[in-house]
Amino acid sequence: MIRKFIAPLAAATALTATATFAQSSEVVRHGLPDSDFPILQAVEVPADATSVYLSGTVPEVADETAEKGSPEYFGDTATQTASVLASIEKKLAGIDLDMGDVIKMQAYLVAPEGSDGMDFEGFMKGYTQYFGTEEQPELPTRSVFEVAGLANPAWLVEIEVVAVRSGS
Repeated sequence: MIRKFIAPLAAATALTATATFAQSSEVVRHGLPDSDFPILQAVEVPADATSVYLSGTVPEVADETAEKGSPEYFGDTATQTASVLASIEKKLAGIDLDMGDVIKMQAYLVAPEGSDGMDFEGFMKGYTQYFGTEEQPELPTRSVFEVAGLANPAWLVEIEVVAVRSGS
């Protein structure tokens, strides 16, 4: 008698689990509780999505008339951050993704010459041009690190991102 009830119950449970999984095949973004800071606390990526890892991206020349290697050549932290994010945006577009597909970011910042530490405010000026805007409201999880230096001594910013291509 119990077997008559267990088999249908097991089948119903399996169907419910399958339906729940099928419904959750989209990226789920969890914001920071009680905060408007423009990053996520966590991101859930469904099993049928593809993760895309972009190598570290560095700034392009901001002022070609400036002396090579000078702070003006690549610009300040805000300028370099915007330059790096513009390059990332182009790279993503080249593989049919966009900034809204970015789910994770790691940013490496060097303290500008003469300062006591990294220019986080300058970084945020560049960052908020690309994330959490009206045109592109999606946010990634993110870590920002101060590092002693990058491959080019004039670079203040290098950023790596992970984007996701949904399977559906």
